[in-house]
Amino acid sequence: MDIKNFTDELKEIEVFLASPEAYSSPDFAAKGKRAATLREIIETAEKIEQSKKGLAEAETLLSDPELGEIAREDIERYKAELPTLESKLEGLLIPRNPEDDKPAIIEIRAGAGGDEASLFAGELYRMYTKYAEGHGLKVELISQNENEAGGMKEVIFKISGDNAYGLLKFEGGVHRVQRVPVTESQGRIHTSTATVAVLPEAAEEDLEINPEDLRIDIYRSGGHGGQGVNTTDSAVRITHLPTGLVVAMQDERSQQQNRVKAMNILRSRLLERKKEEDMKNASEARKSLIGTGDRSEKIRTYNFPQDRITDHRIHYNRSNIPAAMDGDIDDLISELVKHERSLQG
Repeated sequence: MDIKNFTDELKEIEVFLASPEAYSSPDFAAKGKRAATLREIIETAEKIEQSKKGLAEAETLLSDPELGEIAREDIERYKAELPTLESKLEGLLIPRNPEDDKPAIIEIRAGAGGDEASLFAGELYRMYTKYAEGHGLKVELISQNENEAGGMKEVIFKISGDNAYGLLKFEGGVHRVQRVPVTESQGRIHTSTATVAVLPEAAEEDLEINPEDLRIDIYRSGGHGGQGVNTTDSAVRITHLPTGLVVAMQDERSQQQNRVKAMNILRSRLLERKKEEDMKNASEARKSLIGTGDRSEKIRTYNFPQDRITDHRIHYNRSNIPAAMDGDIDDLISELVKHERSLQG
C-alpha cells in the first residue's frame, strides 16, 4: 500500500496545527482528530509492510538447519498478526460517520416482566457504565426512575468520549432476559424485556426548533420516595406540538438546568426521528443492523440458564453472561462494527 498521500496530508495538517491561528480556527478539533487518524493509518501500514518483509525473510530460512526452528516460530507469529493489522487498517480507511464522535444519549426502559424487567434494566445500565469506564469514556446520569425492588423503570444517561456513539449505536432495540427470578419459588424461567434507545447528542446547530412549536410547563418536583422533595417549581415538561413528543425533567434542583437537559433530550429525539425517516430509503441489510426505529424490535437475548448471549441481527453467540453484565461486551460491539464495515464494503 502506498502511504505517500497519507503522509503528505499529515504534513499539511501538522503545518496548520503549528500555526498561531490554528487555535482560533473552527477546524482545529477536526484537523487534530484527522491527524491522529492519519498517524494511526501510517503506523499500521508500516507494521503490515514490516510483517510481510519479516515473513518473507523467515520463509527463506526454513531449510536452514540452525535457524529453521526459529524461522517457523516467526512465520506463525507473522501469519497470526497480519490479519489483525490488515483488518485494523481496513477499518481506519473507511470514512467515519461524523456522528460517531458525538456523545451517546442512552435511554433504558423496563418492558414486560414487572420487577424482573426493572432489575434487568438496572443491570443493563450498569453494563454500559462499566463498559464506558473500561474504555475511558465519561458517564453522566441525566434522569432515573427507580422502583421499590431496587431496579429501574427508566434511566437516561449520556456517554461521551472518543467514538462514543460509534461504539454504542447498535445497542438500540429490545433486550430480552431469560432466567429464574429471585422472587420465583417454583424455579420457573421467566422472560422479561428492557428497551434501549441510543441517540447521538444533537447540538443546537444540528436541528433548529421553532420556539412556537413548544409548550413548556413548570411544576413542582415530586422527589424520590419522599426524599429530597423540591419545594420550588423546578420540574420542567416540554411538549413538541407538531410531533407530540414530551420530555419531562425533574432531577435537578434548578429549573434552568432541568430545562436545558429536557431541551437536549428533545432535540436528540427529534433528530433521531428525522434519521428514522431517512432510513426508510436505506438498504434492507443496513436496516437489519441499525434497526428500523421500531422500539419493539428484539435484538439480543441473555439466556442465563444456558449462559448464552445471542445477538439476533448477526446470529452471534457467546457465553459468560456475568462478565458481560460487568461491562465485558467488546466482542459484541466488535462483531457489530465489523458487520457494518462489511455492508459498506
